[in-house]
Amino acid sequence: MRSIVAERASKLTRESAWTLVASVPIAFPTYHPQGMVKIGDTFFVSSVEVKVPTRRFPAPVDGYDRDTGAGTAHLFKIDGAGKLIADLTLGEGAMYHPGGIDYDGQTIWLPVAEYRPDSRAIIYRVNPETMKATEILRFADHIGGIVHNTDDNTLHGVSWGSRRFYRWTLDKDGRVTNADVQPEKLRTLNTSHYLDYQDCKYAGRRRMLCTGVTEMRQASGAPAFQLGGMDLIDLEDGRPLHQVPVLLWTASGMDMTHNPVWIEATATGLRGYFMPEDDKSTIYIYDVSAR
Repeated sequence: MRSIVAERASKLTRESAWTLVASVPIAFPTYHPQGMVKIGDTFFVSSVEVKVPTRRFPAPVDGYDRDTGAGTAHLFKIDGAGKLIADLTLGEGAMYHPGGIDYDGQTIWLPVAEYRPDSRAIIYRVNPETMKATEILRFADHIGGIVHNTDDNTLHGVSWGSRRFYRWTLDKDGRVTNADVQPEKLRTLNTSHYLDYQDCKYAGRRRMLCTGVTEMRQASGAPAFQLGGMDLIDLEDGRPLHQVPVLLWTASGMDMTHNPVWIEATATGLRGYFMPEDDKSTIYIYDVSAR
């Protein structure tokens, strides 16, 4: 099914017409949502609750451009009507920022990092039935999204701003086999600078489908223009195989791919579930033909 999503996504163009079919208001405060998967009629959404915002330093301190701030990482389990079923808190100390998440048919994969670049992260696997989390890796970089390549049994992470890709190998029991390798030896640079990826999913045949946003600052001092998009990435070398803007915005002007996204196949195309807004969120459901 994920390969079908990838093949159809590769047929989308900037002229593809997305049609709104439903909107689901979320019935509780969502803080700052990050990633989403849909299992049956149930949504799982990662979100960061910021309690103390980070503060930028006048000059870098120990290689960091800001302090850690403080907060809590959440994984919400939400029913199809937008009501909260369960709330799993994750992370440790300064690592409270969850990223984009993936679902491989059995397990939800989720990173929780410090809320600053070039930092550190914990990677978890979560049982969606029991909402029990198991830590599988600690890593010396901010990991903002994770996917499970079920063809090769590898994990692939994206850094802050998705400028770097990482690859870890797993054994048959789901344990990381190259955890002691230096980060730079696990790294591939992202050759595309079009989008900062916010949420990524494994798309079959050693590919991942990522959604995100680029901000275009205007010389006039007007607010930055936000353009959302979707990239299909080759996990072998990190190359983009297909890139397409998603020309959808909320009534307030926020791009639909700004935060969590889930894409699934329909009879004639794709259905997208978008959750761009903070705190008082709505899941916007759009269909698009992809023939």
